[in-house]
This record gives sequence, C-alpha cells and structure tokens, in this order.
Amino acid sequence: MGIFGRLASLIKSNLNDLISKSEDPEKMLNQVILEMNTQLMDAKKQVALAIADEKRLGKQFDTEKATAEEWERKAMMAVRAGEDELAKEALLRQKEHESLSAELERQWHKQKTAVEQLKSALRVLNNKIEEAKRKKNVLIARKKRAEAQKAIHETMSGLSNDSAFETFNRMEEKIVQMEAEADAQTEVAEQYSGDSLQQKFRDLETARGADMALDELKRKMGLASAAAAPAANVRVSAEESAAPAVEAQTEETTEAAELEAVLAQAKARRGGA
Repeated sequence: MGIFGRLASLIKSNLNDLISKSEDPEKMLNQVILEMNTQLMDAKKQVALAIADEKRLGKQFDTEKATAEEWERKAMMAVRAGEDELAKEALLRQKEHESLSAELERQWHKQKTAVEQLKSALRVLNNKIEEAKRKKNVLIARKKRAEAQKAIHETMSGLSNDSAFETFNRMEEKIVQMEAEADAQTEVAEQYSGDSLQQKFRDLETARGADMALDELKRKMGLASAAAAPAANVRVSAEESAAPAVEAQTEETTEAAELEAVLAQAKARRGGA
C-alpha cells in the first residue's frame, strides 16, 4: 500500500471515530426503527403481490379444469351423435386443457407454499420490529438515566473542588467581619450617644432577670437554700430603692446646670450695661 493509500485509510478511520462519537443513541435508535418500519412496509407489499399471484394461479387452474371438463362433455355428446371424428377432436382439446390445468395446479401449490413462508417471515419480522420498539424505549430510558447520573457526578465533582469551599469559607469570614463591625458600631453608638445611663439600667434589669430565673430554676431542682429567696428579694428591694436615688441625683444635677446658666446670662447682661 502506497503512502496515499495509508493516508486515506487513516483519514477514513478518524472520520469513522468522529462519527461514532457524535452519534446520538436516541436519534440512531429512532432512525433504525424508522428504517425497519419501511422494510416492513416493503415486505408487506411483496407478500401482497405473492398472494395476488397465488390467487391468480388458482383461478387459472379452476378455469382450465372447467374447460377440460367442458370438452369432455362435448366429446361425449359427439359420441352420442355418432360423430366419432368430432369426438376425437374434442378429446384432444380436453387433453390440452387437462395438461395446462395440471401445470397450473403444480404452480398454484408451489405459490401457496411460498406465500405461507412469506407470511411466516412477515410475522417474524413484525415481531422483531415490535421487540425492537420495546427495547428502544428501554435503551432510551437507560440512556437518560446514564445522562442524569453523569450530570450528578459532574456536579458533585465540581462541588468537591477546593476552590468552591474556599469561596464559601472566604464569604463566611467576610460576613463574620461585617457582623463584628456592625456590633461595634452599635456599641459605640449606645455608649457615646448621651444615653449611657439608660443603657446601664437596661443592663441592670437584664442581669436581675437572669438572677431571678436562676434562682427559680434552683428552687425547682430543690437546690436553692431557704435564704436564697429572701436574699433575692432583698437584692431586688435594694436595686429598686437605688433607682429613685439615682433619679433624684440626676434631677439635682440638671437643676444645678440650669442655675449656672441663669447666672451666666445675668452676668452677661450686667457686663453689657
């Protein structure tokens, strides 16, 4: 084989490989079923033609047989009339038609046998096509299941990639940082917005609520001493009594500030006069 022959074989091999890889199983199966149905239709036409030939031979056999019987009847009629020569001619004609009838009968029986064989082959072909259709549906279902499994595997392979998890971890760290900054801004706003006194009282109420809940839990468990409840009441009373004192101190501070402001205004008017 020359170099051009080897090159042609290589190109043909590569083309066949590309065609094989590009084949869609579902489309190929549908195409095969379509071609099989076309073959089935052609086979039905051939069987129909064979049946027509068998019927035609049967009718010709019946016609020749009836003609031979008719010439025999005419020969008998000629004998009765004393026309022996005429009877001989009729008998010769009878023999011709009997010979042709016998040949047609043989051909008719052969055609009938061939028709039965064609019918049997047609039934086998039809059964194979029906089986192929059922198998096609099964194969297509298997193909779709394989595609789904492949897609799931590819998705899982993508998720197992370290870069994906690194992205999640990086986003989590970023969100944690954002939350910390938001909490810090809230804390700064509360501490330096001039409302720190109210925040202290809220913290005090929260702590007192936690202490009361803890004491209640201990009493349910039978772990709290008899003096625990009075102590808690005393602590609550002390805190409640401390609250008016703090409020009174706050009011005194406010009144002193207002008094200083009035004195400053009086000095300012006196200096202007």
